[in-house]
Amino acid sequence: MDHLFLIRRHLEPMLEIAASLGDDLVNEVPGLPGANSAYQIVFHCCGMFEWWTREAILGIDVGRDRAAEFEAAGTVELLRRRVRQVVAQFDEDEPRIDLDAPLRDGRDEPFAPTARNALLHVLEELAQHHGQLELTRDLLADGPARGLPGSRSR
Repeated sequence: MDHLFLIRRHLEPMLEIAASLGDDLVNEVPGLPGANSAYQIVFHCCGMFEWWTREAILGIDVGRDRAAEFEAAGTVELLRRRVRQVVAQFDEDEPRIDLDAPLRDGRDEPFAPTARNALLHVLEELAQHHGQLELTRDLLADGPARGLPGSRSR
């Protein structure tokens, strides 16, 4: 299984998008209701990825604070370290994952609760947030020039 390749198809380009905004814009929030900063989107994806792959699949408590992910702020370098950390951890954990094993957290999911389906869900979420991040970048980098809503700091 090479889920790491598929995960990297999203996480690494997402990190590149955040880096392209630089420290000046990575924490800016587009002027849209309920929007998040690029930092928060990528940071949330790391938390989501880690929770599903470590806690739900392997039964390892990660101490996730989901709400805090949407309040997070920092530098591009801090975000880069976080992405590298979760990717390296998954690279280490992946050989221990039995794709047909049930999830260990006891949640009642709308899909068959196996590791295989949880990983598909992770990819689904990464793809969704990758698109959200592209829109966020476009609004922040090009918004005022196009007459789109501005942004605000968090």
